[in-house]
Amino acid sequence: MIRHDSRRAVVNRFPLATAEMVMVKLRTFGFLAVVLVGLLFSSCAAHPRRGAISGAAAAGAAELNITQDIIPPGNCGRPLHRPMRPTFITIHSTDNTSRSANALNHALAMNKGLRGRHNRTGFLTWHFTVDDHSIYQTLPTNETGEHADYEGQGNRSSIGIEMCVNRGNDLGITIDRTAQLTARLMRQYDIPLDHVVPHMHWRMIRYSDNRDLGFKKCPRILLDGGRLGPKWSAFISKVSFYAR
Repeated sequence: MIRHDSRRAVVNRFPLATAEMVMVKLRTFGFLAVVLVGLLFSSCAAHPRRGAISGAAAAGAAELNITQDIIPPGNCGRPLHRPMRPTFITIHSTDNTSRSANALNHALAMNKGLRGRHNRTGFLTWHFTVDDHSIYQTLPTNETGEHADYEGQGNRSSIGIEMCVNRGNDLGITIDRTAQLTARLMRQYDIPLDHVVPHMHWRMIRYSDNRDLGFKKCPRILLDGGRLGPKWSAFISKVSFYAR
């Protein structure tokens, strides 16, 4: 914040004409100070990385630092186009505490081919990965991912968001940024708050052999003793606040 100090005590010591000249100089100095500060901040602004969302349509994205690193069509987890009209948002946590398991490296892994067993494509894919300073998008939001329940409604109708839990990552900030992203997607696709669900909402029936695996206790960092409780309620309250 630029503060303009009062100069009245100084100005009153001069004749009127001189005082007016001083005030003009002070105003000019204040204007130049604002310009210089603006230039300083613009020169320190981070340059967008490869695939970063840009343009007027993505003005809000800059605040969340969303970077698109979409898996190329036909590669790995996108062997064919599987269109989806999202009506749910599914929240996950990675359970990977390795220091390097941040949003960037999860995106790179999916682009190289993150193997998954018993599903249709043989790869794991989801739409967004969030850590405490970045968000990477690896699938278009109108395409089916492999993240919730093999070939069930969770995959066929929901946008998958994974939260990183790697060492050194601030979980509080990660959760807050996930809530902001969720709220934005709700507004974009007209998804109601009660369609924001944890991974454990979906019953997992394996595609390869129809084996019923029940419900996965995920996102672990938002569960209380493996169940939905105060942590999940607090997250939903955050999403509701940002969705207003």
